[in-house]
Amino acid sequence: MERLRYCYDPEIPLNVVDLGLIYGVEIEDGDVRVEMTLTAQGCPSHVEIGRDIKRTVESMPGVNTCKVDVVWDPPWTPHRISPEGRQKLGIDEESLGPAPTA
Repeated sequence: MERLRYCYDPEIPLNVVDLGLIYGVEIEDGDVRVEMTLTAQGCPSHVEIGRDIKRTVESMPGVNTCKVDVVWDPPWTPHRISPEGRQKLGIDEESLGPAPTA
């Protein structure tokens, strides 16, 4: 997860971890699977983001391959942005309103 903080959505000045796009990372025998989402299904940067994540993870010692799976459940909302990320983007908690329920 720490290395993924070097990957950014090119449209938003925030890394993919603090943006809340990473849903999980699995590691097995040097093979890594990253489960992530995007801020919108039509995100024009989806290929670039996935490629950046794959390249970043595969550059780590001991990693053989990285597969990036984009999922849509649960849907991304601004509530997933970390407190640090909200502060950087100038988003206060009150402006988000109530968190969506499942």
